[in-house]
Amino acid sequence: MSNLPKIAWIGLGIMGSPMSENLIKAGYDVTGFTLEQDKLDRLAAAGGTAAPSIAAAVRDADVIITMVPASPQVEAISYGPDGILENARQGALLIDMSSITPQTSVDLAKAAGDKGIRVLDAPVSGGEAGAIEAVLSIMVGGTQADFDIAKPVLDALGKTIVLCGPHGSGQTVKAANQLIVAVNIQACAEAVVFLEKSGVDLTAALDVLNGGLAGSTVLTRKKDNFLNRDFKPGFRIDLHHKDMGIVTDAARNVGAALPVGAVVAQLVASLRAQGDGGLDHSALLRAVERLSGAQV
Repeated sequence: MSNLPKIAWIGLGIMGSPMSENLIKAGYDVTGFTLEQDKLDRLAAAGGTAAPSIAAAVRDADVIITMVPASPQVEAISYGPDGILENARQGALLIDMSSITPQTSVDLAKAAGDKGIRVLDAPVSGGEAGAIEAVLSIMVGGTQADFDIAKPVLDALGKTIVLCGPHGSGQTVKAANQLIVAVNIQACAEAVVFLEKSGVDLTAALDVLNGGLAGSTVLTRKKDNFLNRDFKPGFRIDLHHKDMGIVTDAARNVGAALPVGAVVAQLVASLRAQGDGGLDHSALLRAVERLSGAQV
C-alpha cells in the first residue's frame, strides 16, 4: 500500500489530463471525474480510476485538485449538494489549479474553511507542453503549512513552484503572467508579419532573435506555430480572452494602469469575435495579418 495521499482530480481537459497522468506516473492513486467519457477512459487507461460523480471522486481523497476553465465552473463543482465542499472529508486539502478571479479564490477558501477543508489557489503557466513535460510554473496562494503539505504533489506537476502570499495571491500572479504572455505573443506576431513582408528568411530571423534580448519562452514555445501557421490549441484564445478580462478588472480595482494590456485585450477579443476563439493564442498572428491586408 502506498503512503502517498489519495488524489481526486476534477477536470480532465487539455491541461488536466496530462497533469493527472503525471501524478499517476509518480505513484499517486488518482480518482478523476469530468463530463466527457473519453477523458475518463483516458484516465483509466493511464492507470487512474474514473468516478461517476464529483461526490464519488472526492469522498475518500486526501487531496482534491481542480482544473476547470473559469470561475463559474469552479463555483459549480465546489458548491451545492453534489459539489466538493459537501462531499469531501474534513481535513482534506483542495488545490484549485484553474485560472479564475482572485476574489473567487478568496471566497472559496472561506467557504471551505467553514467546512474544515483547507484550500490553495495554484494556477499554472506553461501550456499543454508544460503540462505534458511536468515543467509548469505554479503560483500558489494560501498558508505556508498547506503549501508545505501540497509541495510534493505539485513537484510531480511543475518545475517552478512558489508560494506568493495569502489566498488569491496565486491568481493575482497568474493574471500578471497572462498579461505578459499576451503582450509578448502580440509583439512576436507583429514581428513575424514585419519580417515576412520585408522578405527576410523568417526561420533564420526568429532563431537569431530568440538568442538575444528579444528571446523568450513564448517565442521558444510558439515559434513553430508562427512558422507553420499551426494553431492547434495548446491554450485557446477563448481562455486568454477570459484571463485578459480578469487582469484588466483586477488592475482597475487596485488602480493600476494597463495601457498596452488594454489594447492587446481588445485584439484578443476581436480575434475571438471573428471566430478564432478555439485556436491557440498564437493565432494572434492572424489578427495582425488581417490588419496588414492579408485574407485569412
